Amino acid sequence: MNYPVLIIGGGLAGLNAARLIHEADIDFLLLEARDRLGGRILSADAAGQVSDDGFDLGPSWFWPDIQPAMGDLVGRLGLPFFPQNSAGDVVFQRMSRETPQRYRGMRQEPESMRIAGGTGAIISALASGLPKESIRLGARVTAITLRGPEVEVGFIDASGAKRTAKAAHVLLAAPPRLIEATVSFSPALDAATVRRWRETPTWMAPHAKFFALYDRPFWLEAGLSGTAQSMVGPLVEIHDATTASGQGALFGFVGVPAGQRAAVGRDAIIAASVQQLALLFGPAAGTPRATLFKDWAADPLTATKDDQSAGGHPVPSAQSWVGAEWQDHVALAGSETSLTEPGYLAGAVEASKRAAAAIVSKLAKSGERTSAAPSEQPGFRESDHEEHISSHAGHNARHAGTGRAHDA
Repeated sequence: MNYPVLIIGGGLAGLNAARLIHEADIDFLLLEARDRLGGRILSADAAGQVSDDGFDLGPSWFWPDIQPAMGDLVGRLGLPFFPQNSAGDVVFQRMSRETPQRYRGMRQEPESMRIAGGTGAIISALASGLPKESIRLGARVTAITLRGPEVEVGFIDASGAKRTAKAAHVLLAAPPRLIEATVSFSPALDAATVRRWRETPTWMAPHAKFFALYDRPFWLEAGLSGTAQSMVGPLVEIHDATTASGQGALFGFVGVPAGQRAAVGRDAIIAASVQQLALLFGPAAGTPRATLFKDWAADPLTATKDDQSAGGHPVPSAQSWVGAEWQDHVALAGSETSLTEPGYLAGAVEASKRAAAAIVSKLAKSGERTSAAPSEQPGFRESDHEEHISSHAGHNARHAGTGRAHDA
């Protein structure tokens, strides 16, 4: 099939763009490399499986008062949300040979908000409003080729077969650095574009997130908020992660650099994190019913070799993300490309809304077709396309992360 629009990436940006394009009655095909939707949004249960009442291994917080686009989307989708718990004392750990100190907590302004059920609820709600046949999971894009007025996208499907699809417009809803490292372009991108994409930090990519799950949030009974700061580690910043349904949990950001995490190993980090929580919050914290650990730097669909060390935060820029040769055919819509909130959930909403609006406008002005057309190319048959189609809500992922700086 040939499509008016082809969207690469099924995270928040890709799905929001798909929603807007679908509402404009324009056909699209969305390709997602993972076997689930959501990208860096991942809400998982105690077993690490995607859940509609899960713990956010990726971003969790948003601020509707200062991020109206995100607040509007959550409201439009009818999703309930609640404030991050900050009531109670905080714990500060300065040195390993000193007893952690307890201090009176302060109310956060503006309050960080969390989606009931986990941030993954946004993904499920967006996916439920899209045609299933327009979403293809397990489709890893490897090449983008300009062929006259169309763009040909090469990808490897879930079975390992090489496929192609054509579109008038391609929307890249993925981190620029990841695209540059994994997708070949013909004609080649200009040197300035390659350098900019490669030097743009990928939101969440260098980080790891740890969760300890408990039968109840016992720290609240002791007058603690669940918030702690540590100069010792391995967790450097800790917060209450109890769900809206009452599942008790603490989570922390791992302060060990990605390279050291890989050398030490997952099990050692988990054991040291549990031991640290027991020191900060008491013996009960040393016996969680389950633990979760997500190292985004070890996720090849998120991070590249350039993400193994923290490289700062994306900065907004109005400069075009593609050179003149590609501008009429390719647009970027990942959070990192936002003009207002790069590197936040709200950035993904803003960037995707802007990119989708531009494509809708171009199609309207040019009079190009807005429905899919049969392809003359035998390499991508409709029967092939219909295999492995799945919505996020019906899919069980096989795989199962930060202050304001990382959206928690």
